[in-house]
Amino acid sequence: MSRPKIGLALGGGVARGWAHIGVLRALKEMGIEPDIICGTSVGALAGGAYLADHLDTLEEWARGLTKRRMLGYLDFRFGGSSFLTGQRLNKLTSQYLGDIAIEDLDRKFVAVTAELATGHEIWVRDGPLNDAIRASYALPGVFSPVKIGGRWLIDGALVNPVPASVCRAMGARVVIAVSLNADTFGKSTLDETFSLDDPSFNGGQSPSRFDLNATVRPDRMIMRQLFGAGKEAPGVGSIMLGALNIVMDRLSRSRMAGDPPDVLITPRVGHISLLGFDRADEMIRLGREAVLREMDVLQEALAILA
Repeated sequence: MSRPKIGLALGGGVARGWAHIGVLRALKEMGIEPDIICGTSVGALAGGAYLADHLDTLEEWARGLTKRRMLGYLDFRFGGSSFLTGQRLNKLTSQYLGDIAIEDLDRKFVAVTAELATGHEIWVRDGPLNDAIRASYALPGVFSPVKIGGRWLIDGALVNPVPASVCRAMGARVVIAVSLNADTFGKSTLDETFSLDDPSFNGGQSPSRFDLNATVRPDRMIMRQLFGAGKEAPGVGSIMLGALNIVMDRLSRSRMAGDPPDVLITPRVGHISLLGFDRADEMIRLGREAVLREMDVLQEALAILA
């Protein structure tokens, strides 16, 4: 029996993207290795690391993240086009992906982005892998847009959160899609991940010793505004990520209704905050479990479409 060309679409979902690691591991154990990987946002990060043979590195780093370590990557700036410079995270990924070009990978890879000026969906299929990934997760307001080919590019989740259609267009016979937004109603707040009671926000001081009238570092003030919950309304960060969650949910439903994948894998990660980066162990396990639930469907699709 001939083997059909397999495309894997890895969707966006911020921290929930660690589930992609479990999905990739489980698929490989089943003998399913995609010929094409198309990723949006964190899906591009996971897919790119997999094809660059650095999934072990990404998994080790993800499993080692704690709330305190996460705060170490929040390199705030004042002015400019985003709250974060993204330099600390880019320095880390550049160590492993900086010298790799997409065209040098042994399989097809597409990082899905959006053009800031027009809203057009842009597929980055060549050039530096690290730059393509950075552009795909460049969430407006959080990270600066990335200039590639003379165009400013931003997070692809704003146009195609689960890029099954891209896999199909790239020639995949069987399209497997991974959606991280199938059970996310009301679960987009930051409360599970960050708390202003955490001494990390207050220079190591407990909240009772933190004098709001005293001189406060400007970056701490921004952190309080972003992650703090107001008395009568959610904080700014909760609102931004809640809006992103709505966009990803509605767009992915619409896009996949028009061009559905052959197999849809849906890790049950809706109870995890979009900023729950410190819960990698759980999310990787949930990604693996999601593949096992669809094992029969996967094998049937591969047999029928061979």
